[in-house]
Formats: sequence, C-alpha cells, structure tokens
Amino acid sequence: MVNFFKGKRVLITGHTGFKGSWLSIWLHELGAEVIGISLDPVTAKDNFVLSKIGNKIIDLRGDVRNGQYLKDVFKRYQPDIVFHLAAQPLVRQSYQIPVETYETNVMGTIHVMEAIRVTDSVKVGVMITTDKCYENKEQVWGYREDEPMGGYDPYSSSKGAAEIAISSWRRSFFNPEQYKDHGKSIASARAGNVIGGGDWAKDRIIPDCVRSLEDNKPIGIRNPYAIRPWQHVLEPLSGYMLLAMKMWESPTEYCEGWNFGPSFDSITTVGDIASKMIHYYGKGQLQDLSEDNAPHESNILMLDVSKSRFRLNWKAQMDLDQMVELTANWYKKYQHTNVYELCVEQIQYYSNLIFNNGNNL
Repeated sequence: MVNFFKGKRVLITGHTGFKGSWLSIWLHELGAEVIGISLDPVTAKDNFVLSKIGNKIIDLRGDVRNGQYLKDVFKRYQPDIVFHLAAQPLVRQSYQIPVETYETNVMGTIHVMEAIRVTDSVKVGVMITTDKCYENKEQVWGYREDEPMGGYDPYSSSKGAAEIAISSWRRSFFNPEQYKDHGKSIASARAGNVIGGGDWAKDRIIPDCVRSLEDNKPIGIRNPYAIRPWQHVLEPLSGYMLLAMKMWESPTEYCEGWNFGPSFDSITTVGDIASKMIHYYGKGQLQDLSEDNAPHESNILMLDVSKSRFRLNWKAQMDLDQMVELTANWYKKYQHTNVYELCVEQIQYYSNLIFNNGNNL
C-alpha cells in the first residue's frame, strides 16, 4: 500500500471531518493527489484546521446533496479513486434534524454514486457507512456483513438505507458481471466507534472528556455502561485504503460490504474508555449523568471482522490502552506543536505497528 497511492487522483468527500482529515493527511503523505469536497469544518480546533492539510491538497467546499455540483467537480478533476465519508454523523443530532440527516446520508450517497457512474476515470469507490447500519438486536456476538440493515434512530436507519442504496446501485449499474462495460468497482465499509486526536464533535465521549479536562470540570457520562467497539481512527482508515487497493487490483472480487472493527479486547464500556482517557491525560474525574428519558441509543453493538481478516489480511493493530494513549497524547500536545507533524508522527507509529506485526498493508 505504501507505493500504491503515489500519483493517483483520490477524491474524498467529507475531508474536513474527523476521519476525512486524517485520511487526507495519510494519502498526501503516500503521494496521492487529494481532492477534497466538504462543508466547512465545525470548529476552529478541528484536526483539518489545525493541521492545515487544506493547504497541501485541492480543498473544495460543497454539499453532497447537490448532485450537479458533484458531477461538475468529478468532471473537472477526473479522480481515479473515491472515498465517500461526508455525512451527518451524530445519533443524538439526528433526532433534531432527521430530514437533513436522511438527505445527507442517503441522497448524498446516491449523488456520489451517480457522479461516479458518469465519470469514466473513476475505477474504485469506497462508500463509508457505520456499524450502526445493522438492525441492532443487542446481541452479544458481532454482526456479519450479510445481516439485515436497519436502525432505531434516524442516523442509524439512514445509514442502513444508504447501504441498501449502495447495494442497489452496485447491482443495477456497477454489477461485477458487467465490469467490462462499466469498469467500476464499488464497495461499502462499516466501522465502529472511532477515537483519535482532533475530534471535537458534540455527544462523543473523547471530545466530551477533553472539553471537561481543559475546563477542569468533571467528565459527565450520560450512558456509562453502554458497550462499544472502540478503535483508533487510523485502524479503519487503513482498512479503507487496503480495500481500495484490492478493488483496484481485482475489481470484481471485493465489491461488497466490509466490516472494520477492533479486537475483542477493545470492546468495552463508555465509562471504561473515559477512565482510561483520564489516566493517560493525567487528570480528571467522572460524573454519572444517566438520563431516564434520554433519546434511545444502543447499549451493545459489535462487528464480526472475520471476512476482512481472512480475505483482506486486515486486522486491528492497537489494543485499548495503545489507542487511548495515542489519542490523549494528541490532545495534550496540539496547543504547542505543529499539528500536521504530530499527525504524521502518529501515522508513522501506526505504520510501524503494521510492519512489526507482520502485516502487509
């Protein structure tokens, strides 16, 4: 993968977001020509802003709900590979703006696929959804890629609907059996709860922790016993990039849905992850803010990553303590260091883990 992206034109939707900014930095470091389409970053402290990655790539502002705009950008820049990350990504916010959530997450995805469909240069499209796309039965084993889509809240159900749309477009317009006619490979990727430096979104545990720690206030936890599959942001990004490379090399073998989740040992409660954040940050205390009438959120949700492990040779590289320590270090250093270099340093740390663990990503 180290040499694969060099010189390729890679378009990322949602590049100003948390995962999108890290992906932009990583691909730029790998020598890709990165084109980013996104709304403005949410805060002045977002990783995209502080890293100044926008100065190193083609940085565009646009809304994925505008299908004609997307087609115009695709036509102008002729990307080879597309990573679609743009989304309304928050469960609790989806209760406040359910229509916009559906417009962005479902129709935005369809507009991206339509832009891919009319742009001959695009060979690979990786559509990023979420582990919450599955119909959650609160089961104690992980969901596999062929299980039913669903979702209780507007966010989760919109991602389930996006997955259904991706499957439909793949069968209708990007069918592997007709690859010689269309020349495109489309897949979806689902990941769990992602942590890492530069995330300041509301109602996410790590940003909530850091805001409280910086203000010397107790960390309020609204759902301390909820179980989540935690992973550092670099883990799923490595999976997305590996998947894109495999699709490029064997376009009819990998165009399907894929789970990218942590090892079993990294599946733990919200309260536990907050406690570890306090430990590695070096200060803080917890406060239970459980609400009896809070909007519904799943209590347990895990992914089965066997298919990615055996067919892509992908697996998570970091244990829970490694990922929390890496995350805490970013937030401890961002105010007095070059953030781009800090991100590159952490990417190199992760790349060394891959090499030392004998994986060929």
